[in-house]
Amino acid sequence: MYRLVSGVVAAALLISGAALAAPLQHKTPKPAPASTSPAAPKLSPADQKRVEAIQQYQHDLVNVVALRADPDYLLGAAILARPFEHQMQGLDFNSLSQRAAAAPGASPAIQWARLDECKTKSDCPNAQAFQYLKKHAAGNAAVWMVAMDIAAQHKDAKAERAALQKAAAAQSYDDYYGKALAGVAKAVGVLPPLADTTQGAHDGQPDNPDGVRVLVAIMNTQSHIRPRFGPLQDLCSKDAADKHASVKTDCLKLAHTLTWGSSPIARAVGLHIQGELNPADQANADQASQNLAWQVHQYSGLLQRALTDPSLASQWLASARTGGTELSLILATLRANNVPTEAPAGAAPAAGASTGN
Repeated sequence: MYRLVSGVVAAALLISGAALAAPLQHKTPKPAPASTSPAAPKLSPADQKRVEAIQQYQHDLVNVVALRADPDYLLGAAILARPFEHQMQGLDFNSLSQRAAAAPGASPAIQWARLDECKTKSDCPNAQAFQYLKKHAAGNAAVWMVAMDIAAQHKDAKAERAALQKAAAAQSYDDYYGKALAGVAKAVGVLPPLADTTQGAHDGQPDNPDGVRVLVAIMNTQSHIRPRFGPLQDLCSKDAADKHASVKTDCLKLAHTLTWGSSPIARAVGLHIQGELNPADQANADQASQNLAWQVHQYSGLLQRALTDPSLASQWLASARTGGTELSLILATLRANNVPTEAPAGAAPAAGASTGN
């Protein structure tokens, strides 16, 4: 998982894309410091000071928000604490997320965030969190997508098929990104950023307090847990689905759910499966995929602008705090800024969906 170090934050100051999908996996080693990483930009003393100020701001947020009892704020504090190593017990991700999960009104999003609270790859996903989700969020196809991932890793075709059936029977798909982002967006509103976080900002770097809040929120949710879609696309390939009518039926049911799911990647995969397994829908799926690619691209540009546009940053933070889905946030942001949600004529065709393999 992502770790907050100088080189990563410095690169984030020039962020130009939406949050990236990360497959469910065990925690990866901490990236090399900026001084030793060949990909990290060389920082000027002023830039280094600003990066350190952003780190300090995030650390202060954890200390203050941890005093809250609200599960959303505690989830936000837990996510903000995650990049820091050697956190005092009680202020670390595990402690804060457990408090959030035990708080009145806690949502399944908290258990989802705990899926990769693992010591090694072999004990991921977290068994207790996954068991909770299978029991209390059984109507969410994303839960069974995780089960499908696990079955694929174990080369258990029977379990993969069973997971597909359960995912197809689910009423919705939600990877809880919107809930996680809402917690972080609420948490960053508790304290004003330090003056040094914007001192000397340049070249699109955050130059206002809400711009810093947007940066911190985006950077700390970009490694949000999402299922891999590779196993699903293998099961639902045309060749595989044509061999078994029941598989094709389940694939099309799940594809429909995914097209109305919470994230761009889920919608993209759903549209792809629909178009491949039902040629009559191909033209509509292609147009919807092109619109989706346009929406994500335009939204990414607005996020970039928000770093230096206080009004846009404030607007985005207010929308993020509502706890809607990632797709609903994208559409709300586009509409609030009078950006059409349909791709104009002549726009580049949509690229293939990344499956997180």
